[in-house]
Amino acid sequence: MPLINFGSIFNFAETLETDAEAVYNKLAALDACSSIREMLEEFVRDCRKNVQTIQRTRRENVTEMILEPIKDFTRAPYQIVIEDSQTDTADTASALLVARKLEQNAEGYYMEAAQKIKALPEVSRALKTIGKKHTAHLRKLDAV
Repeated sequence: MPLINFGSIFNFAETLETDAEAVYNKLAALDACSSIREMLEEFVRDCRKNVQTIQRTRRENVTEMILEPIKDFTRAPYQIVIEDSQTDTADTASALLVARKLEQNAEGYYMEAAQKIKALPEVSRALKTIGKKHTAHLRKLDAV
């Protein structure tokens, strides 16, 4: 499905964050992931903050959202499926793989979205900022 306007970009961003939050909560609850629980809980908090940023940016720029059409941007490359089997019985190594997959996906989405909506600098900057948070998460994952 194409992301054709400001609203669709932000709706999908919110979906990415809430889905990631659910996965991180599930992984953090597993005993096998106790060694990375603190990091996963930090990612959960960041997902919640990102949703707040997305919602605030959407509210503050509501007048511009109608004016800026988006071309050649679809959600398909960023729709990843994390199977329950990947999270229900995950150990630390597989949890790290799932987290890396989520973070790489989100980072790519936000950076591309920021480029697609660069005609609105404030909005583009907000998307880049969230993308950079996901880049920082990837660095943390690489350090484990």
